[in-house]
Amino acid sequence: MTVTFAPIGVVKNQFQRKPSRGWENALSQIIVDEKWTLALQGLEEFSHVIVLFWLHRARRQVSLHVHPQGRQDMPAVGLFATRTPVRPNPIGLRVVELVSRKANVLQVRGLDALNGTPILDIKPYLPQGDCITQTRIPAWLRRLRADKSEV
Repeated sequence: MTVTFAPIGVVKNQFQRKPSRGWENALSQIIVDEKWTLALQGLEEFSHVIVLFWLHRARRQVSLHVHPQGRQDMPAVGLFATRTPVRPNPIGLRVVELVSRKANVLQVRGLDALNGTPILDIKPYLPQGDCITQTRIPAWLRRLRADKSEV
């Protein structure tokens, strides 16, 4: 089976490469192809949106086991147990704050995508179905989060 995607837009921001931090509050624009402008109608009523994008600059040599964030002090786990961009289908997903919409341009906060990243889809964030409050995460992820809070 072959699957083909046609981007609906592109990311515009200052990130040419992934910074170690700073994504969380950074503003980006999503420039949606003008033919989809009408499809954005009403999206500005939502505080947050889900953005799916193509990780066009991710390495294509996929390893089945990886150390989270490349840290050797973390256990090697299956790549599907991580958020590594090096994937069989390098699709990124991020919930971002929708700051504004002007015609076909969305301004968002917190998009961890590089300048020029192709956008595959945009969906409204729905707290009733998208927010899971009772979750379980592995110990290594708790350790990663604790390490980041110390920085």
